[in-house]
Amino acid sequence: MKTYLVTGGAGFIGSNFIHYMLKKHQDIRIINVDKLTYAGNLENLKGCENNENYEFVHADICDLAAVKEIFSKNEIDYVVNFAAESHVDRSIREPEVFVKTNVAGTVNLLNVAKDFWTIGEDEYRAGCKFLQISTDEVYGSLGQTGYFMETTPLCPHSPYSASKAGADMLVLAYFDTYKFPVNITRCSNNYGPYQFPEKLIPLMINNALNQKSLPVYGDGLNIRDWLYVEDHCKAVDMVIRDGKIGEVYNIGGHNERTNIDIVKTILAYIKELTGSLVDETLITYVKDRKGHDRRYGIAPDKIRKDLGWTPETTFDVGIKKTIKWYLENEGWVKNITNGQYKEYYQKMYGDR
Repeated sequence: MKTYLVTGGAGFIGSNFIHYMLKKHQDIRIINVDKLTYAGNLENLKGCENNENYEFVHADICDLAAVKEIFSKNEIDYVVNFAAESHVDRSIREPEVFVKTNVAGTVNLLNVAKDFWTIGEDEYRAGCKFLQISTDEVYGSLGQTGYFMETTPLCPHSPYSASKAGADMLVLAYFDTYKFPVNITRCSNNYGPYQFPEKLIPLMINNALNQKSLPVYGDGLNIRDWLYVEDHCKAVDMVIRDGKIGEVYNIGGHNERTNIDIVKTILAYIKELTGSLVDETLITYVKDRKGHDRRYGIAPDKIRKDLGWTPETTFDVGIKKTIKWYLENEGWVKNITNGQYKEYYQKMYGDR
């Protein structure tokens, strides 16, 4: 039985990954390590807590002693590092927090895993792997044409993306210097269940359902490539099992949309699904974000060719599934916006 150390597993993508893996594989064990900051929520993992192949550890990846203790008590085969501060707006306000978690925390994990997996000089226990979950934002911004490839030079534009790029470079340095077994995945914007309502899609869904304004940065024409989170989880599983050591894999959905198109689509589907009278008068254009990248577009050619992965969920299908999930889980959203995380949410978004 392989043991996965999943960091940040109470967050959006991490919790979806744990659900996906426990459902798909009966012969694995998952140890979920999460600091439980505002974006980490154990409600995301309801149904997992009684699974004998799952264990939660409340710890910070920046806490060296805690990480060492986890490795000393368990024979870890894979580290899947989802743990990250990821909200661009907050990185502009508090960049030092992002450097600490995203860079120093990653180094902690690398060092401990290397120490426990080493069996000789530049030799490691067979079958072990460190997977760094990264983002297409490390590549910077695209023009109207072209796509990010794994060979695209890194050119991050925000403190968040710079911290992720720094972590990526360290992971690759451990491969080059120590022959440490690593992979990096860089994904496009994820959406789906359990996403904290500070990100575009859940924020717009929640605000529309509550007849609040829908704040859109600048002219709303910034373009992102959208990936349904379950498709991302499938790709990560494939990279862990079959990815070539030392390689980077881009994971993209080929679902490019402008932000304003996303908002209008959400309004249309909410109206269709609920009969609500929401309309585009709720849209409010606000001052653009500092350093706002104009377009992201990611080419998943390599992972398709090497591992056979392709995105299965079109945006039209995925966005309906996502809206339905938020409609069916209003209690989860209320706990975020009115309960445990009310102070943070109001600090960031006020009454919008």
